[in-house]
Amino acid sequence: MGVTEVGVRRGLRGGGGWEVGRSVGREVPLPLLLPPPLPLLAVHLRAGFALASAGAMNRFKVSKFRHTEARPPRREAWINDIRAGTASSYGNHIKSSCSLIAFNTDRPGTLGIVPLDCQGKNKRNVASLGCHSDLVTDFDFSPFDDHLLATGSADKMIKLWRLPTATANQDLPSAPGVVLGPEDFQVDVLKFHPTSDTVLVSASNKAVKVWDLALQHTLTEMATHGDQVQSVAWSSDGVLLGTSCKDKQLRIFDPRRKPAASQSTQGHENHKDSRLVWTNSQEHLLSTGLNQMREHEVKLWDTRCFSSALTSFTLNTSPGSLIPLLDADSGLLILGGKGENLIYCCEVSPQQATLSQVNQCVLETKCRGMALVPRRALAVLACEVLRVLQLSESAIVPVSYVVPRKSVEFHEDLFSDALGSVPAANGQAWWAGDNRQVQRVSLNPAHRPHASFTSCLVPTELASPAAAQLQEVPASDPDPSEGSFSSPPSSLTSPSTPSSLGRSLSSTSGIGTSSSQRSLQSLLGPSSKFRHAQGTVLHRDTHITNLKGLNLTTPGESDGFCANRLHVAVPLLSTGGQVAVLELQKPGRLPDTALPTLQNGVPVTDLTWDPFDLYRLAVAGEDARIRLWRVPPEGLQEVLTTPEAVLTGHTEKIYSLRFHPLASDVLASSSYDMSVRVWDIREGMEKIRLQGHRDQIFSMAWSPDGQFLATVCKDGKVRIFDPRRSPEPIQEGPGPEGGRGARVVWVCDGRCLLVSGFDSRSERQLLLYGAESLAGGPVAVLGLDVAPSTLLPHYDPDTGLVLLTGKGDTRVFVYELLPEVPFFLECNSFTSPDPHKGFAFLPKTECEVQQVEFARGLRLRQTSLEPVAFRLPRVRKEFFQDDVYPETAVCWEPALSAAAWLGGANGQHRRLNLQPPGMTPVSEAPREAPTRRTLPSSVYLEEKSDEQKKEELLSAMVAKLGNREDPLPQDSFEGVDEDEWD
Repeated sequence: MGVTEVGVRRGLRGGGGWEVGRSVGREVPLPLLLPPPLPLLAVHLRAGFALASAGAMNRFKVSKFRHTEARPPRREAWINDIRAGTASSYGNHIKSSCSLIAFNTDRPGTLGIVPLDCQGKNKRNVASLGCHSDLVTDFDFSPFDDHLLATGSADKMIKLWRLPTATANQDLPSAPGVVLGPEDFQVDVLKFHPTSDTVLVSASNKAVKVWDLALQHTLTEMATHGDQVQSVAWSSDGVLLGTSCKDKQLRIFDPRRKPAASQSTQGHENHKDSRLVWTNSQEHLLSTGLNQMREHEVKLWDTRCFSSALTSFTLNTSPGSLIPLLDADSGLLILGGKGENLIYCCEVSPQQATLSQVNQCVLETKCRGMALVPRRALAVLACEVLRVLQLSESAIVPVSYVVPRKSVEFHEDLFSDALGSVPAANGQAWWAGDNRQVQRVSLNPAHRPHASFTSCLVPTELASPAAAQLQEVPASDPDPSEGSFSSPPSSLTSPSTPSSLGRSLSSTSGIGTSSSQRSLQSLLGPSSKFRHAQGTVLHRDTHITNLKGLNLTTPGESDGFCANRLHVAVPLLSTGGQVAVLELQKPGRLPDTALPTLQNGVPVTDLTWDPFDLYRLAVAGEDARIRLWRVPPEGLQEVLTTPEAVLTGHTEKIYSLRFHPLASDVLASSSYDMSVRVWDIREGMEKIRLQGHRDQIFSMAWSPDGQFLATVCKDGKVRIFDPRRSPEPIQEGPGPEGGRGARVVWVCDGRCLLVSGFDSRSERQLLLYGAESLAGGPVAVLGLDVAPSTLLPHYDPDTGLVLLTGKGDTRVFVYELLPEVPFFLECNSFTSPDPHKGFAFLPKTECEVQQVEFARGLRLRQTSLEPVAFRLPRVRKEFFQDDVYPETAVCWEPALSAAAWLGGANGQHRRLNLQPPGMTPVSEAPREAPTRRTLPSSVYLEEKSDEQKKEELLSAMVAKLGNREDPLPQDSFEGVDEDEWD
């Protein structure tokens, strides 16, 4: 096997590099041409437009970058102490402007922000920007404004952020300047236009849209993609747009002419991640992908003959994506695979259709992402022609590519003029046909500074210190909630925009706001004080492990298990409808022997604890019976086969059980016989039967005052009953469109109903209804994601927060609910590494108030039960956070008896203050005045002794000798130039 009409040759002066391209020659055995030390497995080249004279000239042409060296820094120069994310996406996971670096963190929805020139003490100053409620899939800095960042996410939103010059945590914006979307699917790719500052392209599944950010609408949408779009790239002049797709096609569009592709061709043979980058001309572009052998492949294309690649070569086999980074001005191409520690540097020559290896660099860490630093930020006097930022698990490693030269001066042959920072046109001018190019500027330090540009898309006030000062509360109007702004955010999220908004139900929010909050909201938009909420799995010592034989097939209408502050009831898979009762006060490993259980005799469909009796458990079975069990105070020591009582009356198996929130011994049950029955447990009799349902009842919920019962049904209706007055519904309205399942819960002090369900496309969504106007439909609808399980809502009336998750999910959504626009305020969500089988919440009294814990949950896994604490970061934790903990209802004590409630009486719970003894409320805490640290004058006037001077001199000498970054004399030697041989 040989290569005909194609030359594969070693670099003449490159010291062991390789070059692939076109030349005329005889058939040569390929193994003789490839140098063994390099990891190239094969080279496949297609010759096109080849001339013998061109090949001969190119053979002896010498590159000015042939001596380029990769110089990885010492560990001291790394940006350490970061936690990079591991979630996969089509983005590079790290981007750089001339001032800032942004990267994906291990917290979904959060980006890390760090200055580009961070050195010494500042290199660990990493700030967290909470952008979205889900994974940030891609992001991009504006090529003109160093502090303008666009982000796209799995939450289907695109947001534009203005980052401050100083990236301290308290200076980061709490709300985006521009919000676009939601899209139909998650946003996969984002890319700013190279000549216009207000044009952005996005890819979401098969849809590619070009946006005018100033007008906040789409200019056009590209058509004809047969599968998910994996990469988009603008040509250097901003005229053409290239895409790579999962259908293995490469497409070229002229967006201003027509939405259809002007050219397309077969790209790479494997459908996995492929990427596109343009060279400095409109005629040539590079693509990376995988071939049928799952080998990394690089191809060079000519748009004038797009049917086949000019050249192509393959690298080593690897499961990770190959990231191409091309500096179009120098023609240097960086190739690095995710999960690898090897970086290739090649030189691309489109005119001769050649790819020549310059060097390869082995790093200490494995790559999770890579980015190029813009040319305007390079150290040109040190002959730095490229700088690559490698994102690893715990550090960002900057790798400089330097061309050794003898003199320390600006070398014009290495640094051609670079693109400036002033855009050539705005979005409307570009869309009208303006093809003006960005003015180039010299990189010579003597010609600096250059003209700067600040985009008007996002006002600079949003990121200025003045905006941060607005968060401080005047002494005349204290609001302790503002203290959370200075705490390190875990995942700051902006207010979500519901897909449809209705009228406001009330002129005031259900949550009180101060005048300082309202002034801040008028500037930044409304945001929740719980947006920094953090979910943390508690220490393993609190877990219950070695669970075996769990029943994971309970009906969708059931939560799967239930808990109170003492016990956890878990159905088991064994026959006989067995239920295990675990003691929360006795964590640890369960014995390998069988646990004592409650024997129901039939499969369990739902179960719930009596809120007023910690030892009574109600269990529903497929035999249409409700069994009431009493657990001994010392715990379940033996198998129980006889329940305390049995309620019979339903004719079909039971869906769900709900105890009354105020009256003791009152239980509601729903069944396949399409009825809801209300029981008096003390008498063991059915007292009320509700009718009107025409299909399966998905869920039911008592109102907070216990007067009304709401249901959501498979017939697409939401109903409200007054059980003591009529068996028919008093209100009825449209419910979720999907028939896969739904849940209902009362929110906003009983003024609203929240329904979680599915739309017609099986997307999970939240619907908010006014309790007094159910027939008018939902006042707000919020789309979330696509997943098979129904979201189970838990509403905290003290904070107005709703926490939602589904069986088999890995995420707990958190929203603050308001009865007025914007209705939903998005907060940081909790994400677990593996799916949970169920999630239950404990009473408010189980929260650790000293740690600002506002909710305590139990996460059921396949073999363990884990407590999860939801906390709010606060600075002054030594004070009681009374804005987070209003007086809570004593929901474990009944306010009425069953007879009194059935007789028409109403009541309410007494309230309890959660303030621990000895803690002062933060609203009464003294305000800390800012102090300026100054050294006493004695420090400056003190005369140093001879011993101190000697010690300082010795330390300076040691530091000088220990600086290994200083180059040796031989490092600056250079070979003789070609013209010096005369």
